[in-house]
Amino acid sequence: MQQPPTPIPASDHARRRGRAGALALGCTALVAFPLAAIAQDAGQDTGQAAAQEDGSSDFYRLGTIFIDASVEPDDDAASTIATELWTGGKVATSVLDTPATVSVVTQKEIELRNADKVEDVLEYTPGVTTDYYGTDDRNDYYLVRGFQASTYRDGLTLGSMRGVREEPYAFERVEVVKGGNSTLFGTSDPGGTLNFVTKTPRFERSGEVYGSFGTHDHAEIGFDFGDLLNEEGTLAYRVVGKVQDAELEYDTSQDDARFFLGSVAWAPTSATELSFTIDYLRRDATPNSGGYPLDRLYDRDRFFGEPEFNYQNVERPTVSASLRHDFDNGLRLNANLRYSDLSDDFGYVYLSDTADRIGTLVNRDYYGGESTAEELIGNAILQYDTRLGTVDSSTLAGIEFRDASTTRSSFYARYTPIDVANPVYTGAPTGITPDTRDESDFTTKSLFVQQNLSFSDRLIATGGIRHDWLDIETTDLVAGTREAADFSETSYRAALTYKVTDEVSAYASYVESVAPPSIGTDPERGEQYEVGVKYQPAGTNALVTASVYDLTKQNVVVPVVLDNGVIERQTIGESRVRGLEVEARAELAAGLTLFGGYSYQAPEFVRGNVRGVSVDGNEFASVPNHLASLWLTYELPETGPLGNTSIGLGARYVGAYHFNAYNNNGESDEQYYLDASFTTELAPNTDLQVNVNNLFDEQYVVGRGTSDYYNTGRTITAALRRSW
Repeated sequence: MQQPPTPIPASDHARRRGRAGALALGCTALVAFPLAAIAQDAGQDTGQAAAQEDGSSDFYRLGTIFIDASVEPDDDAASTIATELWTGGKVATSVLDTPATVSVVTQKEIELRNADKVEDVLEYTPGVTTDYYGTDDRNDYYLVRGFQASTYRDGLTLGSMRGVREEPYAFERVEVVKGGNSTLFGTSDPGGTLNFVTKTPRFERSGEVYGSFGTHDHAEIGFDFGDLLNEEGTLAYRVVGKVQDAELEYDTSQDDARFFLGSVAWAPTSATELSFTIDYLRRDATPNSGGYPLDRLYDRDRFFGEPEFNYQNVERPTVSASLRHDFDNGLRLNANLRYSDLSDDFGYVYLSDTADRIGTLVNRDYYGGESTAEELIGNAILQYDTRLGTVDSSTLAGIEFRDASTTRSSFYARYTPIDVANPVYTGAPTGITPDTRDESDFTTKSLFVQQNLSFSDRLIATGGIRHDWLDIETTDLVAGTREAADFSETSYRAALTYKVTDEVSAYASYVESVAPPSIGTDPERGEQYEVGVKYQPAGTNALVTASVYDLTKQNVVVPVVLDNGVIERQTIGESRVRGLEVEARAELAAGLTLFGGYSYQAPEFVRGNVRGVSVDGNEFASVPNHLASLWLTYELPETGPLGNTSIGLGARYVGAYHFNAYNNNGESDEQYYLDASFTTELAPNTDLQVNVNNLFDEQYVVGRGTSDYYNTGRTITAALRRSW
């Protein structure tokens, strides 16, 4: 049975004339890293050039720890290279001085590759494995350094809201922080953290509209525009939306989506900003192809489920607010609050094949569920910067809370078999009765402190501590029983960064993580040792990073599918991943842009068993030893009646991996993919873009349970975009 685990509930701005209100914001683990924003050449950074024109290029400086008040999260919307981070808020934190491996996928790269799903967004990110569940489209599936990644939006965990595919068009960028860090992120998985940075008002007139068409009857329209709302320039808005009507590559499929976001920001002074955002996401789709028989490769358009019982309806409204204030004495405040509501109903029929099957008749099962969730989460963070003699100090302290509740039911049963040589559908199952139905409540309270010290403009020391109190209560509505548990966990972090030159930094770090716990299992604790080096050459828009790491996870909890289809989480022991990562991004002369990387990861179950069977020494499922990717874009010289024209070509390699933790259900083949893009300017501010993913339509088995699941085939899309 191929069932991905259901996620566990987890735990501009101020106008360009002055952005001090953006200085302190945010603050999660990375913001507490040494705060340094290295400005690019004015000729390379149009955002900074605009700031210089109106005199806002002043810095809030504290020795070697300083923030560029002119940098904004949308400043790299025209670049595939991000030299600053905004994880957890809108503070510019230098990637060069951050003692961790970080990959940033900018809005420019998302548009360049026409990444329509989060899995597509992450395809060229070293150390990240995607698409290992193939045509299971219920969620976004990705692994970072071999483990599940914790997912955040604007620095606040998505928690119970994670059970939905996110909409990439809603975000300025996606930041991938490798290695768990619970000191400020809170309960998180050890592999890493994804932070989605939401589009917010820019305090200037800007916008775009587009329409696109493509393979599988894919059609969508979208818009993103904003402007000032008053003459004083203290009030601004932004509106983002997308409507998608599409199918998937198998017969009788659906992939429709609706998304809307509206945001208003008020900056009465350069020291204060208050913003409100509402957004609404709805997806009406088919969740699963039902899988393919195990005996050979089949055409992707074949469908062995049930057309009348293959549905997923997801709806999620969200309201959020943020307040930022600079007290103008080294003290700054950032506060964030978000409320979300989620409903998710799905059901499908899938193959239950065996390798020793005789004949063409294959058993089938059906599976589905209904869930609702509510979540209120917020934080308040104070940051104080000062000088202690010859030492620059930055102290961060904060509180965080989360209150969430979920109601879930699931059903599973044997269904009618199907002849895969001559499929005849029998309709939707009747008399469905839930096997499980439960209610859960989660409450989290957290305190955290982090200290950064800079010595002699070269050595930066970072230390952090966080304590989380977690209360969980679950009621089994079928059995009428109730369980409760509380957890109290402390996590630590320490790092040293040495600035070899203004272009090169080296670091060593130790971080701890505590994964969101569940009743009946011990909290998963992780620790990671990492050393790395980063190079940002002067005069060139480029960034090169390299790192090696040793990541260990205790009390490993894995999802196990029981005979009745229920997914149970079991503690199996200890696991470890050792590896290295290299990533390079550069915008070179003559219109050439490149980004790519390589990662090696060696996953191992150190000790433990799954359902009584030892997995000691085995490798993880779906984690390849090798990943590599490279994308090149070349802008052609302007000739003829057309304006700017560019062509892009990308190559991806995914090494072989096991299909299960027992390492006895086969391995995937090595995977090779080519992607391509072509963009031309039809008129001023009007572009035509064509993208082809999986250019040669390579077909691989990427997941295997009781059936095979294939990678996505070739897709072609054409988009017409008008911007201003």
